[in-house]
Amino acid sequence: MYRVILLPQDVDTRSLRQALWAHRIGHRITEEGEGQVLWLVDPAQHEAMLGLIERWRRGESLMPEAPRAGRVPTDQLLAPFRQVPVTSLTLALCLVVFAIMGVLDDRVVAALTIVPVIVVKGALAFGDLGETLASGQVWRLLSPAFLHFGWMHLIFNMLWLWYFGRQVEALQGSRRMLTLLLVAGIGANLAQYAAGTVLFGGMSGVDFALLGYVWLMSRRAPRSGFFVPQMLVVFMLGWLVFAMTDMAAAVGFGNVANEAHLGGLVVGLALGWYHSGRARRAS
Repeated sequence: MYRVILLPQDVDTRSLRQALWAHRIGHRITEEGEGQVLWLVDPAQHEAMLGLIERWRRGESLMPEAPRAGRVPTDQLLAPFRQVPVTSLTLALCLVVFAIMGVLDDRVVAALTIVPVIVVKGALAFGDLGETLASGQVWRLLSPAFLHFGWMHLIFNMLWLWYFGRQVEALQGSRRMLTLLLVAGIGANLAQYAAGTVLFGGMSGVDFALLGYVWLMSRRAPRSGFFVPQMLVVFMLGWLVFAMTDMAAAVGFGNVANEAHLGGLVVGLALGWYHSGRARRAS
């Protein structure tokens, strides 16, 4: 996040913010003791932002012209996804896996569980993790994260992945997002497996890692540009605790991968503490 300009504390910036979003210029305004600070996400848009600020000061029209009726260009539709390739690819893989599950069903699940699952004399038999990794099936450490067992499971996980993952990737790059995805996904899966569960899946462990990471970055390094509403943090942590109680099963939320959620959250908090500390020392 790049600091662009300091504005007086009493200036109404609503029209400027609306125009910046309309022109697809990622930004944030923070209130500090000296006034309101306008931050820019992408330095390549610096000139465009300064041009809008100048027009805003002159009282000119800021909103882009309405597009002519017709089809929206493909490049314009794909632009938000191209800006965050790791997040977009992860989301797409989850959707593809879910679609294939609708056709091949249990064969997809058996191929992506943390250890192989087979049927022996009418009962399920599970492989050993050590033997599985020794045989070269290392993808199974991460692959359960791409399994989703229902529309609601998929939709909510994808919403949080897009909300938090896009923020991480836009502010700190694709490499940081990929690191979080791999470390949190594997950490969450191993935590769930250590609890004695094999048939589990979902991106929620990664989602909780991203929540912890973004929250700590926003609290410990506010100039990093990260932001998460406090009520959203309360809601997600409340859901984490609720899912661990017997009440969750009583209302139809049984078989929740609680250990994966908790494991992902711990990974996200650890990485968030480390990187927010580095950001504080650099500022």
